[in-house]
Amino acid sequence: MAYRTAILGASGYTGAELLRLLAAHPEITVVSATANAHAGQRVGDLYPALDPAYPKLIFEDLSQMNFEEIDLAFLALPHGESQNLVPDLVGQVKHITDLAADFRLPASLYKEWYGEDHRAAELINDFAYGLPETFRGRLNPEVFVAAPGCYPTASALALAPLLAHGMIESKGIIIDALSGISGRGHGLSFESLYSEANENANAYGLLTHRHTGEIEFSLSHVYGSAVEVLFTPHLVPMTRGILATCHSIPAVEGLTSQRLLDLYNDYYANEPFVIVSDNPPSTKSALGSNFAYVTARYDSRTNSILTLAAIDNLVKGAAGQAIQATNCVLGLPEALGLLGLGLTP
Repeated sequence: MAYRTAILGASGYTGAELLRLLAAHPEITVVSATANAHAGQRVGDLYPALDPAYPKLIFEDLSQMNFEEIDLAFLALPHGESQNLVPDLVGQVKHITDLAADFRLPASLYKEWYGEDHRAAELINDFAYGLPETFRGRLNPEVFVAAPGCYPTASALALAPLLAHGMIESKGIIIDALSGISGRGHGLSFESLYSEANENANAYGLLTHRHTGEIEFSLSHVYGSAVEVLFTPHLVPMTRGILATCHSIPAVEGLTSQRLLDLYNDYYANEPFVIVSDNPPSTKSALGSNFAYVTARYDSRTNSILTLAAIDNLVKGAAGQAIQATNCVLGLPEALGLLGLGLTP
């Protein structure tokens, strides 16, 4: 029997992407979708591309939702809203997957990077960080899922093999990452206006971007002790995609680019969604898919390591990864409903 599922915040980009991907999932059936600003409107009227899969699905007001017959809830809400909602959902819904940053970090780190106390700190330990490639062992039927952010996902996949094998120093790691405009969400903002974003590229969140804490949390788990990174995000004029370029300092000798590629191939050999290649990754390759494209190089001239990862920020960086981690929690095949290929030109 398919899991009866509600998507809360279904009118945003990640919510709509959940609807798109779950339409092909054989074990998860979307029966409810909330969007307060569009309550009473058909999903297909807001997103015509979804109409063939959801011809009768109507957006509901969240306050009117009845969770009695819901097995699984995906929360695609603005940051901070999940903290208000999850305490009421616990006990009503067996499985919860949150796509916001509300439950990704321990309470102390959350306060450090978000500048405020967590309003549901007693529930943080009920959530597992939903990056299956590095946290799979924590994804079981007894936990809820905190789906990672797009920048931390690309950064972790680019660096995890090196840290897992002690190949690099845990400090002095530099991450420069490019994001498409959809990463800013569906809401209107000055930076996402066409006249501002077109023909423009800009760095933001210098030295203090909140995803720095999440990246360090994720990589420290892989390394086994504290990892420190300098992370700089950039907004570029494309709709979808994350490209993370990472620089690190070797902690071992005798490195070559081929040795690094062999390491990455071995580390990700059984991962269905990580593609290791000698070719430099591009966001176009990942467009519309849950696949991540990764490569690595050693530069003998500067004695440094260059690693890169490209993903679709709305799929592997959000909705697709949330489904992948949820599959793990539900005991379903991890790749179920997610093996669709990226779009070609």
